[in-house]
Formats: sequence, structure tokens, C-alpha cells
Amino acid sequence: MTAARVALCGVSKAFGGVVAVDAVNLELTAGEVLGLLGHNGAGKSTLVKMLSGADPCDRGEIRIDDQPVSIRTPRDARRLGIETIYQDLALADNLPVPANVFLGRERTTRFGRLDEAAMERATRDVLERLNPALSDLHRPVGQLSGGQRQSVAIARALLFEARVLIMDEPTAALGPQETGQVAEQIERLKGEGIAILLVSHDLHDVFDLSDRIAVLKNGRLVGHGPREALSRERVLEMIIAGSVVGGDLPPR
Repeated sequence: MTAARVALCGVSKAFGGVVAVDAVNLELTAGEVLGLLGHNGAGKSTLVKMLSGADPCDRGEIRIDDQPVSIRTPRDARRLGIETIYQDLALADNLPVPANVFLGRERTTRFGRLDEAAMERATRDVLERLNPALSDLHRPVGQLSGGQRQSVAIARALLFEARVLIMDEPTAALGPQETGQVAEQIERLKGEGIAILLVSHDLHDVFDLSDRIAVLKNGRLVGHGPREALSRERVLEMIIAGSVVGGDLPPR
């Protein structure tokens, strides 16, 4: 049996007396989209922060390809191939596409100058895989559509060899056409074997884009299962009432 790309094994996180994530067991395999649902305060953001290195877990274990790992900082996460695309995308609107793709990790020549030609070539290469229609790389990203901006943020993750991609509300404030573009990009990423954790509060997006669905409530995993085995009504019941569907994954 193929090992999970990512396995969360009994991970917990508390802030003072408040338990934000409570003994969660969850797995994500290569080429799979796992949709994570829950109301505000359910623990979604804290779970993302533990995986991305922003807030190390207090207890439990994180495993990558069946090997235990320590994720104490965002640098640790990136070293393991975990990249996060937050809802605000963290783009500099006044800069062109290549400058955003390499933001904070710029390439330089042997003379210490920015190697703009190399960064543009690398950006074009990765966007050919992701969104070939985005060809004008010299426009400030503030002038791009919402779907194109998502492409830039995803390209930045891919360029640095992401193997696990955390996407926080990727279709928020996008219209139907742009949402469709994001869905196409996600399908391409799946085809490359990238594991995707899709974090959202939008039930429809999660059902449209995910292979499996998991629900958090009050920091606990209250249910999970393949998308085709779950109805929207049952998932909504899990979100609101915390009903268990399928049970938690067994501890490792």
C-alpha cells in the first residue's frame, strides 16, 4: 500500500486553556484533493498553521511519505515541499509576474545583480504547465484577473517544487469563469501528483473540487469520507451538529 504523502497523527494545539485542534488524525495522498470544512473557530486555520510551520503542534506527529518530520518554522515546511497559498495570495500588486513568483527568493547573476531574464524564463516554463493563456508577464499583477492572480501564486509554489499544496479559500470572491480556471489548475496539479489540502467554508466548492472531504468542529475531526459517499446535507449536519460520519481515522 502506498504511504500517505502527509499523515497527521493525533496532532493537537492549544492556546492557553483553549484547545484549537484536538487529537486529529488525517491523511492526504499524492494526486489527491482533500477538502477541509468547518465553521469559523473549527480549527482549520490552526491545522494549516501546524502544517505550514507557523504554529508547531503541541502533541502528536506529522509524517511525510511515512517518515516522521519536525515542522517548527515555515522554512522547515518549504524544505519538505509544503507550500501554502493564503486567501490574500501575498502578491505585490505593483510588481510584474516574475518578480512575484520569485518574491523573497530572487535569482542573481554571479555579479550579484537580479537575473531578470532567468526569472522570466523559469516563470514562463511553470506557467506553461499551469495557465498557458497567461502570457503577458510584464503587467503588474494588480491588473490581472482573480483567476490569473491565483495562477501566479500557484506558480510560485510549483517553482520551488511543492509536493503538498495548501490552498486557503482559493475561489473566494471569484466569478464562475475564474472559479472554473482554478478548477482546471487543480486538475493539472493532481495530474502531477501534488497533494492538495483545500481549506474552505464553501460547501459547493469543496464538493466540486475535492476527492475526499473532512469536517472539523471545535477542534476535532468529526467526519470524513470520499466525496461520492457523502451528501451535501450530511456534510452540513456534520458542520453544524458535529455528527460523525465514517469515524476518525485510526491512530498510527
